[in-house]
Amino acid sequence: MKIKSILLGTVLAFSLFACTPKDADIQKEIAAKIADTPGVQVTVVDGVATILGTCKDDAVKQNVERTVQSVKGVKSVVNNCEIPAPEPEVTAAPVEINTDSVLNTSINEVVKTYDGVTATVANGVVTLSGTIKRDQLPNLIKSVQELKPKKVENKLTIK
Repeated sequence: MKIKSILLGTVLAFSLFACTPKDADIQKEIAAKIADTPGVQVTVVDGVATILGTCKDDAVKQNVERTVQSVKGVKSVVNNCEIPAPEPEVTAAPVEINTDSVLNTSINEVVKTYDGVTATVANGVVTLSGTIKRDQLPNLIKSVQELKPKKVENKLTIK
């Protein structure tokens, strides 16, 4: 009778052990459930699921953890998913606008090399007038922009 009890206990223990999901099966089911979460992997060892990778934010990290925990056979979850630091906001450097007196002095130096071109400065706005050859216009505009006026008004006539 004693042998039958031991044998029956062994068979019962073996059947209970055989009913628990294997780590590979658990891992496969988890992979299917988190397939829509790129950059995240899960390994399972002895029923302990370890989440690795990068989650875009804490909400995704918590959602993956809940999903993994809900899989049958998972005893515990170790969530090592990392959240990247937010991208620093790029702030544009303040636009530097030269004063009228600086612009007047500088613009006169630029314009004197172009025959038929005159320039006036008022409230940071440079107004170009006169006539210029088509091939000289890009260089003139570039030179005037480098002086950092608020605006350039082109009233030039192209020859």
